[in-house]
Amino acid sequence: MSFFEKWLTAWVTGCIIVGILLGKAFPGAFAALSGMEVASVNIPVAVLIWLMIVPMLMKIDFAAMLQVGRHWRGIGVTLLANWAIKPFSMVIFGWLTLGWLFRPLLPEAQIESYIAGLILLGAAPCTAMVFVWSNLTRGDPAFTLSQVALNDAIMVIAFAPIVALLLGVSSIVVPWETLLISVALFIVVPVIVAQVLRSALGGGDGSRLADFTHAVQPFSITALLLTVVLLFAFQGGQILAQPSVIGLIAVPIFLQTVFIFAFAYVLNRTIGEEHCIAGPSALIGASNFFELAVATAISLFGINSGAALATVVGVLIEVPVMLALVAVVNRSRGWYERNPAVSARNAG
Repeated sequence: MSFFEKWLTAWVTGCIIVGILLGKAFPGAFAALSGMEVASVNIPVAVLIWLMIVPMLMKIDFAAMLQVGRHWRGIGVTLLANWAIKPFSMVIFGWLTLGWLFRPLLPEAQIESYIAGLILLGAAPCTAMVFVWSNLTRGDPAFTLSQVALNDAIMVIAFAPIVALLLGVSSIVVPWETLLISVALFIVVPVIVAQVLRSALGGGDGSRLADFTHAVQPFSITALLLTVVLLFAFQGGQILAQPSVIGLIAVPIFLQTVFIFAFAYVLNRTIGEEHCIAGPSALIGASNFFELAVATAISLFGINSGAALATVVGVLIEVPVMLALVAVVNRSRGWYERNPAVSARNAG
């Protein structure tokens, strides 16, 4: 894990403070930036999102999907947790906490927008960062690569319908045109660009591709931090008025993360999957593709929306919660492998 990734929460916290202060000091300038939109997509943020997403997607080799049959049990758990349970459980946690338990403590007009942001997080499972979590748990690299490639391929097709379904269930109007534009801009086109660059740089021993992705990685993290600065500059007034909102939004995100992790990790153990498969299988669902969620929230609901704020809160708590779950995977290895089904598989 790089220096910036290791301390991402600290950087995000710092950027939140800087963004709020800048927004308060230069409201006119940030109002002008907020108004730079095409088809409800903010241009400055869109550029930053591309700088975030493309370097991460360049790490994905979609040819790795040919390996999915080797660990079909772990892949099955990943797909079940990520696509059949995670988006829907996020709606449940969102409504139970923000829509009911915390409702008196939140601005009534923004509650549905906050829940919409949670839905976007729940419908976007992790991509690039799962390589970090897998490495820290000594996960199987081939399995991690194959499940990420398969997940991304499914996301291209399934993200828009799932988001539209869940936003509809939550009684939130779905701007279909903007949603489809968001999927095209922030999934389809970046995937194509990333794979073209990967193909152009991937010859020989792969060193050119490795050197390039290493060189552009700081741009990805920097773009993420600048996006956070802009988001909180645009929303600074609302945050200063109700700082407790950040903590309240974090609660359903935390509950969802722990729930999905526990479900996938225990299910992998129950069916006898190896520990090196169970770790990345559980962590990919627990983590989020927050870059996509942030981008889509901005496109659908606007840069000043509660949905955009909710997705940024997801960025804020992502790293510390995921590092805690990595520690759980590592420290529970003995317990995990004492299961007879896992022992038999290891012996075989």
